[in-house]
Amino acid sequence: MGKYSLTYKKFGPNGILIEWPKRIEEAILYEILAFQEIITSEYGDRVMANHAYQSILVGFPTSDFNFEKEVTILKQGYENLQKPSDKPYTIWKVPVCYEATFGWDLEALSQQKKCSEADIVQLHTQTIYTVYFIGFLPGFLYLGGLAPELFTPRRASPRLKIPAGSVAIGGEQTGIYPSESPGGWNLIGNTPIVLFDPMKEHPCFAKPGDKIQFYSIDKSQYEEMKQTNWIPESEVWHG
Repeated sequence: MGKYSLTYKKFGPNGILIEWPKRIEEAILYEILAFQEIITSEYGDRVMANHAYQSILVGFPTSDFNFEKEVTILKQGYENLQKPSDKPYTIWKVPVCYEATFGWDLEALSQQKKCSEADIVQLHTQTIYTVYFIGFLPGFLYLGGLAPELFTPRRASPRLKIPAGSVAIGGEQTGIYPSESPGGWNLIGNTPIVLFDPMKEHPCFAKPGDKIQFYSIDKSQYEEMKQTNWIPESEVWHG
């Protein structure tokens, strides 16, 4: 059975929001992914189940939605949840150019943290991050595992246009903007890879549960990778 005390809330006319403790941690993520598989197996295409850091939102057909009945079924599914197995996962190696052309907030961040820009880059690249979920924009990866020394509040004044590929820090998270958009995170670099391609079978190269490791490149490497449609290298690891 699952290890947490969950809450089940009615969400709109035909939805149920299942919530875990409000913490960002891998144990919760992997249990959420395992429970999401159970829900999909139980209901098939009859429902839509989308997850976030500490929750799953399950949407049911409006015509036959019965909150109490579905909660009972979901609770039974959670009771039957086995300990998430150590499934293989993919580590993606993502190149980032941290030069001033792209790292618009890197200098301000180094002043705020009282360290060099090189120190920030080293801290950012030495961690292997976990993909928790994909949202906000198609292909926007929410990554957990940021070094506490780099925790930084979002900008007081969001920008109207952030370039596609921008690597940024917001609060206790880091992420990559897959397309040009408004945003309030602190920009520290840019990756030349394409993060989201709707023409592919799997539009986003990574999925929840995967790992991301950034590595630093210079401007000339960035331009070369950009021109050749660089595909990030990956390794499959067994937990």
